Amino acid sequence: MIMKSAGSRMSGVLGPGGPQRALIVASFVSRVGNGLFNTAAVLYFTLVVHLPAAQVGVGLTVAGLVGLLAGVPAGNLADRYGPRTVWLTAVVLQAATMAAFVLIHDWGTFTLIATLDRLAATAGGAAGGALVARAGGDHPAAFRAKLRTFVNLGVVTGTLGAAVAVSVGTRQAYTALILANAASFACAALIALRGVPNYRPLPRPEEHHHAAVLSDRPYLTFVALYGAMGLQYQTVSLLLPIWLSAHTDAPRWTVAAVNAVSSGVCVLLQSRIGSRVETPGQGGRALRLAGLLFLVSCPLMALTADVPVWVAPGLAVLAVVVHSLGEVWESSGGYALGFGLAPDHAQGQYQGFLGVGFNAGQALAPLVLTTAVLGLGQAGWLLLGVFFAALGAAGPPVAAWALRTRRPAPAPAEPTATAATATTAQDRPERTPLPDGA
Repeated sequence: MIMKSAGSRMSGVLGPGGPQRALIVASFVSRVGNGLFNTAAVLYFTLVVHLPAAQVGVGLTVAGLVGLLAGVPAGNLADRYGPRTVWLTAVVLQAATMAAFVLIHDWGTFTLIATLDRLAATAGGAAGGALVARAGGDHPAAFRAKLRTFVNLGVVTGTLGAAVAVSVGTRQAYTALILANAASFACAALIALRGVPNYRPLPRPEEHHHAAVLSDRPYLTFVALYGAMGLQYQTVSLLLPIWLSAHTDAPRWTVAAVNAVSSGVCVLLQSRIGSRVETPGQGGRALRLAGLLFLVSCPLMALTADVPVWVAPGLAVLAVVVHSLGEVWESSGGYALGFGLAPDHAQGQYQGFLGVGFNAGQALAPLVLTTAVLGLGQAGWLLLGVFFAALGAAGPPVAAWALRTRRPAPAPAEPTATAATATTAQDRPERTPLPDGA
């Protein structure tokens, strides 16, 4: 009875069976592998392969920038041939590139493999976004929020496992982490192959072209806004740890505590809040609320330098709770706008471009945060909070502008009994962007 009750609770959390559950399980498995590897990656490259840290940084930067090139082309392939085929291909390539990391001995090989891995990851992100849109049916943003909950849980689980291998510190231990990550991609592909249908491409209007997103100025503005607001992710993961270690007397364990709290808040609240943010209008308002929360959290982080040592950990945790709540609203708003403003027949292209904008922001984040914010000290934190608040305030007007340029979906014809039973999420009318002057 206990096992049956536990299984029922898990089924309730995962939702009904079908493609959504398969995608959740596949994503969880692959992110456990990510957590295993990402935690120890830099240590492996520097301590085991013996690459200088500067070379590792340059190689990863090159890989990240080149990887951006795959976003829109992979999205177009997903729109043309179906998202599952492209996503499975990308995941299998990631399994191969990850396994190849055990063979690297020099910077050139490392950079080549890292670049191929980033190209596959970017392609997988574009096709995966289109796959989420199809599997999510009429509520893709809510499904994406639930998916992110399990993604975060998978990363946390993998990170805990990686701690064991890092403590051992041998080449064999690091190799086991790398191969486990490669295996997680292979397992995710098998799960999706069995549980996710091969969605057929949606009919495309005559005016569709492979760079349609580049002429959709409201969407371009949203992508720029979302990419800039994405600096908030590395505020907790990169900027705050440096600040705590260099400008406060907080104990070393504070860094681990704030990261655990951040992940916990996202796991607990992402699905609940995400289910309330589904339309573009709601997404714009969610970005505004997120900006206000960041406006509170950033000065709180700065104040950790002015309080007694016994107060600093508690203040840092409070700041991260507020910031993580903002992160949940920000990501939920991004999903609502990212899916809701994209035409159904071009979700792959639009999600691919959204990924390019977000990843470009992440690539610039270390430079911006460590020079502009740390260079100005506490004033830099305050300016960062104001910057986030200003971006968030732009959310509602950008959403309203984008909605004005969308052609209303035609009213559906009265279905017959037979047609009504055959209608699926694949047959929804498309949202097609109009020229800005319309």
